[in-house]
Amino acid sequence: MRYRPAMRLSRLACVGLILSLALLSACVPRARYRALLEADERSSRAATIEQAALGARVERLVIEVDAASTRAAQLTDALAQEQARLRAAQEAAALEKAGLLKDKSRLRQSMAELASALEDLEERRRAAEARVAEFHELIARFAELIDAGTLEVKIVDGRMVLQMATDILFASGQATLSADGAAALDRVAAVLVQMPERVFQVEGHTDDVPIRTQRFPSNWELASARALGVTRRLISGGVPPEHISGASFGEHRPVADNGTPEGRASNRRIEIVLVPDLSDLPGIETLGAGG
Repeated sequence: MRYRPAMRLSRLACVGLILSLALLSACVPRARYRALLEADERSSRAATIEQAALGARVERLVIEVDAASTRAAQLTDALAQEQARLRAAQEAAALEKAGLLKDKSRLRQSMAELASALEDLEERRRAAEARVAEFHELIARFAELIDAGTLEVKIVDGRMVLQMATDILFASGQATLSADGAAALDRVAAVLVQMPERVFQVEGHTDDVPIRTQRFPSNWELASARALGVTRRLISGGVPPEHISGASFGEHRPVADNGTPEGRASNRRIEIVLVPDLSDLPGIETLGAGG
């Protein structure tokens, strides 16, 4: 109950304030007041519109930022993929380059080997042509004796051979030259002396009919004696002794069947072999390269 005076004073103060405000408002013209209210409303509406516009713009900017972020992420991924593709392409190009270098090296080596093979083939071709030319020359030189049936020119085991039947040179079972045989060998020697660069080997051959005499215990001795007799006759005809030798094969290298008289006659023969000059063979220099 003791607080009631204070409450009354407070109410009185509020009423006074209201009256004061009423008095003050009564002092402002009504038109001016309305103008102020309208201006305030316009300002408020403009602020609201501007705020809405700013909000919309902010929303657009947010959308644009999100789109730019997405695009940036896409570009980053695309850049990473392109860089990976570029690295893969570079690695592939490096591998291809290495392979091409290896292929180039192998091709260069193959070309060198091919060139060497072609050169070797050319050397062999020239050597073969030279041998063919020499063979034809040999036939031409002995044409007269060939036509007379005294000898034949053959290629035996890759060697050029002058083959003479022993029946022309020797009597059966003998190693002494007949007059006709000696004359034939003199004509052979006259041609051989025109080939001073060549080496010859005289080989004696018999048929398989065995011989057992004091002088010739077997066909080995008979063939050997005949080969040495021909060798001596050729030396006396001018062939240098250091360019000729004699050998015996007995009945062991037949050229025909010993079952017929004709075959045995073919096997009884003297062969004058032109010993191949190995120094003319392609690649021969490599055989002695190792010392």
